[in-house]
Amino acid sequence: MRSFLKRKEIHGNQTAGAILLHMLIAAVSLFANGFGVYLTMHAGIGAGPWDVLNLGLSGTFGILYGTASIAVSVTILIIDILLKEPIGIAMFIDSVVVGKSVDFFNHIDIIPECHSLGASVVMMLIGLTIMGYTQYTYMIASLGCGPRDTLLVGLSKRMRKAPIGVISIGLLSLATLIGWLLGGPVGLGTLICAFGAGPIMQFVFRTVNFDAALVQHQPLSKSIKVFVNGHA
Repeated sequence: MRSFLKRKEIHGNQTAGAILLHMLIAAVSLFANGFGVYLTMHAGIGAGPWDVLNLGLSGTFGILYGTASIAVSVTILIIDILLKEPIGIAMFIDSVVVGKSVDFFNHIDIIPECHSLGASVVMMLIGLTIMGYTQYTYMIASLGCGPRDTLLVGLSKRMRKAPIGVISIGLLSLATLIGWLLGGPVGLGTLICAFGAGPIMQFVFRTVNFDAALVQHQPLSKSIKVFVNGHA
């Protein structure tokens, strides 16, 4: 199974059918990713940095979390395009599906509230683990990274003297600050997400023997060419 996925990572998306299948995989993965995000917020000890911003916008403008998330994602996507970073089909799916998935789980509200710090931390770690595995299944579609990851890479190319970790912390801090000023929930969970998401994702990738560096994401222009011609 792992060797099959590795082949798909390197040689996939050569036909319109393959791209459509991978778009479905990406959409399902991102919907499940939204459940992980929902758990981190539902833990009630502060949201992740980008979710602090989304929730701050949601509360300030009286809109759904998903609508705020789409607005932020589209804004970042436009910045990615202006930076001339590679854009893939999955980036557009990411911009819409995750936020609306969170809205769905908020609506059905199937998870009981946590009544202790320990339970909240466990719920948040479960949410981050789900996000890690769904990030893996999303990335094997090879149709582009998320808008925020693309922005981070784009900024790192233009700020070569700054380590990418420092740039990442700067982005997360800015998102958190703006979200907090808008009334977004900041707390212990914000720190857990900011500093724990990366190591948890690395652990998840090791459990499935996945190297994200092997993924050759297909740019949007090539995907369109495949649809037009029927093959790469």
